[in-house]
Amino acid sequence: MIREICKTLMNGGERVKKKENNAEKTGFTNKLMERQNEAKVVRKVVAIISISIFLIAILVFGGGYFYINSALKPVDPDSKEEKKIEIPIGAGVTNISQILEDKGIIKNARVFKYYVKFKNESGFMAGEYVMTPSMTLPQIVNSLKTGKVMQKAVFKITIPEGKQLTEIAEIIAKNTSYKSEEILAVLNDRTYIESLISQYPELLSNEMLNPLIKYPLEGYLFPATYPFYRKDPSIEEIVQVMLNKTKSVVDEYRMQMEEKQMTVHQVLTMASLIEEEATAKVDRDQISSVFYNRIDSGMPLQTDPTVLYAKGEHKEKVYYSDLEIEDPFNTYINPGLTPGPIANAGISSIEAALEPADTDFLYFLATPEGEVLFSKTLAEHNEKKAEHIQ
Repeated sequence: MIREICKTLMNGGERVKKKENNAEKTGFTNKLMERQNEAKVVRKVVAIISISIFLIAILVFGGGYFYINSALKPVDPDSKEEKKIEIPIGAGVTNISQILEDKGIIKNARVFKYYVKFKNESGFMAGEYVMTPSMTLPQIVNSLKTGKVMQKAVFKITIPEGKQLTEIAEIIAKNTSYKSEEILAVLNDRTYIESLISQYPELLSNEMLNPLIKYPLEGYLFPATYPFYRKDPSIEEIVQVMLNKTKSVVDEYRMQMEEKQMTVHQVLTMASLIEEEATAKVDRDQISSVFYNRIDSGMPLQTDPTVLYAKGEHKEKVYYSDLEIEDPFNTYINPGLTPGPIANAGISSIEAALEPADTDFLYFLATPEGEVLFSKTLAEHNEKKAEHIQ
């Protein structure tokens, strides 16, 4: 009897435990289903938000792209209307952009400003322009850089290769109402030079402000023929046209300058020495090789044009007494390059400065006939000198 009672109690306890276990399982299952439902809801919300952000991004970037793309196009490709545009002296890109937008030449001043910065354009010239709404941005930029006002040139200034700044000032004076002294005063004004360095940071540098340099812009006014479209451009405008040309030439050789680890100032300095020593018959890259070989060997360059530049004279023959002049530009007593260029150099001399010939020459001699003879040793050089120079 007692055994039956105990068995009954045990069976009842097991049934209770089973019910409790079933209840726990059911509760766990319900909670799991609730969490799964919550997760589904969260995933749906996240998916909706992500899709919304993606669609908004497409709309923003797509709209921005079409807006910018539209702003980069001419205001009216078919327009033949000519508008006079006045760009004041000292106007920056921001002011110029706003003037062009106000005159209906461009669609958006901000887009034009960023376009100019992205293209790394600079050197816009002051003056009166005639432009049309049909002009493209590259056409507008080119017009502002070259000073073209869509009319025939009033006059032209031709600067030959190998000219020094004093000679260039005289050439400008002959073609304008300015005196050469007045021009040189502007070109030597430190405040003006500093403003140009800020305006042309990739072309000009503080190397020009070296107190040993006689004329900061020596070698920086590229030899070319320059048309001018106004009768009385300022000295600053004339210089700006020339610097724009120099920059456009130098920009073609940026990669080579970086490879040789040379600054623009160093390249133009070396090029000017080559220019002053070269003749019509000579290979300038060989003269360049002599200069580089002498620098590598610790020898002074000993080039006569630097002595004449130091003396401020132009003459055909240099005497031994001339070689003793105490001046930083005298390469007979000072090693290495001169503090700066001694003249303006043409493209062939710039290329020779960057790509000298591969030679062992340490000497060269210009004969009266214009031929240049190269030698590896001093003895060989003296033999040629005795033979050709009386």
